[in-house]
Amino acid sequence: MHQAIVNIMIDRIQEQFFSEKLFSSQYLDISYQEWVDWKLGRQALPADKMQKLKNLFSDYEWMLIQKIARQTIIFPEKRNFIVSEYKRLKASIAKSWIKSGLAKAELITKQRGSNLNGDEANKRNYVNLRVSVNYQEWGYDDILEFFMPEIIQQQIVEAQLDLLEWVDENLSETYMEKRLRDDAED
Repeated sequence: MHQAIVNIMIDRIQEQFFSEKLFSSQYLDISYQEWVDWKLGRQALPADKMQKLKNLFSDYEWMLIQKIARQTIIFPEKRNFIVSEYKRLKASIAKSWIKSGLAKAELITKQRGSNLNGDEANKRNYVNLRVSVNYQEWGYDDILEFFMPEIIQQQIVEAQLDLLEWVDENLSETYMEKRLRDDAED
């Protein structure tokens, strides 16, 4: 698998799951060492595990990832900031959808964390902001998902804006700021 795709997958895993160890054991049902070996290109994963990885993304996001990976072949210098480029493009596309008047936005509050031993310290809530375009054909909706800390939900309520307005005005800044904070913590 192309390293750009692997980097974007790792970022999504870190957004949705508490840790890669929990992801590999609880979601993929493989050992952490198998996960590390796959990331480093030392071994392949079975088709069903690869499908689970792909299912972390909407069809539209997966298509965008493929396009970005191709760009890193043409422009190798893009490899150094592939995750931030992917996030920037997603936010830009979502804003374009909203401006077109075709988009719908919804907030989904979720909890990520360990189910092992009920360890509350390993649980964090997050908000999945989903922006989608429906073409009135079953199964062909385009969906972009943005995983952000639950504090974003409170900020949206306090802003007293319609969700689509908030997304249009704040998504790029908020989503990229979160990425910069995450990078600083690593």
